[in-house]
Amino acid sequence: MSEGEKFLQTKYGTEKRANAFYKNQMLHFLNQDMIAYIARQTMVFISTSDSEGNCDASFRVGQEGFVYTIDAQTLMYPEYRGNGVMASLGNISENPHIGLMFVDFFEDQIGLHINGRAEIVENDHLPSFLLSNEQLTYMNQREGDKAERWVYIKVEEAYVHCSKHIPKLKKEEKAIHWGTNNKKYKGGDYFHARRTKHKENSPY
Repeated sequence: MSEGEKFLQTKYGTEKRANAFYKNQMLHFLNQDMIAYIARQTMVFISTSDSEGNCDASFRVGQEGFVYTIDAQTLMYPEYRGNGVMASLGNISENPHIGLMFVDFFEDQIGLHINGRAEIVENDHLPSFLLSNEQLTYMNQREGDKAERWVYIKVEEAYVHCSKHIPKLKKEEKAIHWGTNNKKYKGGDYFHARRTKHKENSPY
């Protein structure tokens, strides 16, 4: 709960609704229903910011349950090969605060917010962050060489995102080309940014 939340709740007269939500819907750990929900998910939206508060939103996808619950207050997810910019990890290296939003578009049309503090973990340091050898074996078997490193998260808040505006989508099969540099599979210059920069003589 931020000071900005409390200020605007007072300003707009929503304290009663907000307090009921905090009391009945917000946890500071993951309960068994949340853990089971996370284990079914194949994607998560993440938010980070740098030390000056400049924000970045991103998207992570993997096989079902690629965000691993280590215990009721700890999550880990793998970082796969990307564009090399390291925007999210760069922010985490400056500012550990992270927000995750899981959305189930396909079955239950419900979301789960998780806020916490993140840390970058290299593969060779992974064993010291896990509770058991069984967890390490399980994660390595599933991820193999795809995981270049990991993000370790200590959960501070967990709460529902209501279903009323979440659309129901249909999942269809698509081949995933992990770690590819093929422009066809990556989307190429879909928004014509390169052409636009050259056209405008952008200084950036």
